Amino acid sequence: MNRRDALKKSALALGAATGAPTLLSLLQACAKQDRLTWTPIFLNEDQAKFMTAFVDFLLPKTETPGGLDVKADVFIDLMYAKTYDEAGQKYVVSEIEKFNTDCKEKYGNVFAELSDEDKSTCFKDHESNSPKYAPKVWGTAVGPQEPVGFYRGLKSMVLWAYFSSEEVGKNILSYDPIPGDYLGCIPLSEVGNTWSL
Repeated sequence: MNRRDALKKSALALGAATGAPTLLSLLQACAKQDRLTWTPIFLNEDQAKFMTAFVDFLLPKTETPGGLDVKADVFIDLMYAKTYDEAGQKYVVSEIEKFNTDCKEKYGNVFAELSDEDKSTCFKDHESNSPKYAPKVWGTAVGPQEPVGFYRGLKSMVLWAYFSSEEVGKNILSYDPIPGDYLGCIPLSEVGNTWSL
């Protein structure tokens, strides 16, 4: 390996090492927000209401915390503000407007104001008409991945925000901050719960 390749690899490793804590710190910063005083950074009030309704309907509170309990909507607003470029931000705004316009035409109101039954019908419609993610083998897509569209992209972001939260990682999923031996071949019945990363 020559010096240039070594420097490139070192820079990539440094970027990965510094980037992951930054994203995690964004998520932890959201956990400290008080929902009553939360003011969206990027979204306007109507867009924030859409986001809150979308998150709450996708991940309602049950015996486990819901998406709003871990402030997934606050996190997504922060992600849009801090990590999306201008073109990406314009895309998000236009897609939220399209989503709400579609809801008005089909159900008579914006998504946040719909009944649970209409929200369910809306989700089912988008689920069946949105492009899917390509199948994966060990985390790598098999074949080309077409754009999945706003609905499926937002749904994935909500799930990522939820499962990356400290509350879910430590109290819902199995969590071991200092893992022990690697046991690659054990019965599934011994694994128990899904594990936090």
